[in-house]
Amino acid sequence: MIIDSEVERKPTAEQNQGVHFSLVADAIAYLRQHQFRQPQLEELASALEVSESHLQRVFSAWAGVSPKRFLQVLTRDAAVTALRDTATVLEASLEAGLSSPARLHDLTIACDAMTPGEIAAAGEGLDLRYGWAPCPFGQMFVAFTERGICSLSFHDEENVTALLELREEWPRARISEDHSQAQQLATRLFTQSLERGRLHLLLRGTNFQVQVWRALVAVGEGELISYRGLASLAGRPGASRAVGSAMARNRIAYLIPCHRVIREDGSWGNYRWGLERKLALRGWESARPQS
Repeated sequence: MIIDSEVERKPTAEQNQGVHFSLVADAIAYLRQHQFRQPQLEELASALEVSESHLQRVFSAWAGVSPKRFLQVLTRDAAVTALRDTATVLEASLEAGLSSPARLHDLTIACDAMTPGEIAAAGEGLDLRYGWAPCPFGQMFVAFTERGICSLSFHDEENVTALLELREEWPRARISEDHSQAQQLATRLFTQSLERGRLHLLLRGTNFQVQVWRALVAVGEGELISYRGLASLAGRPGASRAVGSAMARNRIAYLIPCHRVIREDGSWGNYRWGLERKLALRGWESARPQS
């Protein structure tokens, strides 16, 4: 089994953060739009039509820091500096065989790629479970088999589209609900008391895509990498455009951390689950204590 701890029936404080993500996302959008002016709390609260105290309380509970400190994390200069500093870290990672010094939550991410035959079978004979759970980035949709997680995405609210896409991708699989396991996974990933251990991902893609995704797993929490740097890390220097295409095909948010990839000039680029979420992921990781 992927997760074998008992179900936490009472929502944790971290899970309740997801309730406030809509306000936080709006705040991030405004901060990004006006980041060079460095807007103060009074201006931000007025633009969002909420009280300063409410905004400060909700934002700080969600991110662990004030909107002002969060804005500092997201500035272009900070991104460029982080990218430059990360280059040295990644050079060391390359020499160490893609072993990053900063692993996600002390979890070892093990990637199991499907064979071409398994992909062609479209999930025939596969028992696939899925569920929804609240997390700091809205509603998390996750699907998994006995071999590992095969899909993880973020949404503003639960919707049928996520399930329809899952069925399209795995048309011959036996698919069933398992919201309790989804909640356990959300608790494991997004609580402050983080669990050590191994987490398995089941990757469905071409050899090149799998190479890129495995390289992304080596980019540690709090680090950033450029498309060109990721191409080198994946063993395909000069293939930046192809790397971007592989990232667009990634179906496992957060654990295959596309949100840590930015452009050479420090701009944030695109993100499958929305730019505000990309900035939220980046700021949330940078702001909270490292375990």
